[in-house]
Amino acid sequence: MKLIIAIVNNDDSNAVQTALTEGGYFITKMATSGGFLRKGNTTFLIGTNDEKVDGALEIIKANAKKRVEKEPTVPPTEMGEFFTPIMVDVLVGGATVLVLNVDRFEKM
Repeated sequence: MKLIIAIVNNDDSNAVQTALTEGGYFITKMATSGGFLRKGNTTFLIGTNDEKVDGALEIIKANAKKRVEKEPTVPPTEMGEFFTPIMVDVLVGGATVLVLNVDRFEKM
């Protein structure tokens, strides 16, 4: 038995959730936020048998796409100086996935 923890960009969470559910996986969905860009994420907890892990990972990979977005940055400035934020390309999306062994699983 395995526990899959998948952290997915909010833009992809509905597609991932729908595909996992249609694939027969039981999931728990939690709203989370990232540390780097401080944007919303969704964390999925998926308990499954060992032989179904690869199928879940394929579903997540197919539905959590990486993409480039423009994000504003603020250059260091002196107090009171007028500044214009610089737009930079940032790679977002995809998924961060952890697969853990489960010693005991009970559904009550």
